[in-house]
Amino acid sequence: PVIVIADPALSVGMPPFITAGTGMDALAHCLEAYCAPGYHPMADGIALEGMRQVFENLPKAFANGKDLTARAHMMSAAAMGATAFQKGLGAIHSLSHPIGSLYHTHHGMTNAVFMPYVLDFNRAAIEARIEPAARYLGIKGGFDGFRKAVIKLRKDLNVPHTLGGLVKGFDPDKKRKSLICDMAVVDPTAGGNPVKLTKKGALEILEAAVAG
Repeated sequence: PVIVIADPALSVGMPPFITAGTGMDALAHCLEAYCAPGYHPMADGIALEGMRQVFENLPKAFANGKDLTARAHMMSAAAMGATAFQKGLGAIHSLSHPIGSLYHTHHGMTNAVFMPYVLDFNRAAIEARIEPAARYLGIKGGFDGFRKAVIKLRKDLNVPHTLGGLVKGFDPDKKRKSLICDMAVVDPTAGGNPVKLTKKGALEILEAAVAG
């Protein structure tokens, strides 16, 4: 587009579920961009500020859809995520895409469900990066504190803790799980994951998101 008009008044009528889902999508964009390997300090800085905007404003926009200030900051966070992820995305999106395709789930809410499980999977590769991010965000406890903050944010937004909470009766058989993982590892976002995403790794994340 040549021009974008980001008017928070246009988003006032969004249901809380959509407010939460789109907001968590913005967080996923910023988080995965920040954690993606490679050198892009401008994307990193934008992603960090985008995460701060989400943690600070998404609960407000969710609680009061008419809070134009919070919605304006969330529009900025969404734009920051879209700018930052030129650096890359990762396994949150790689697994969210096939789930959305096969089960017609909301993309941002699916990202939100996968988020802590992908954090755990990538921990060894991203812990040193998450620690300064947590400090910037005012979160104590380094990686563990950041993960707890993500869990709390999800809970506050009524994000399901497992895929079964997102898709009623979600219980894929071995063949369907294999298909999901096959789709995940060839997804264009897979290459940006800090830990190489193999089919075995995708299955590990998927199983965690099922078990909780």
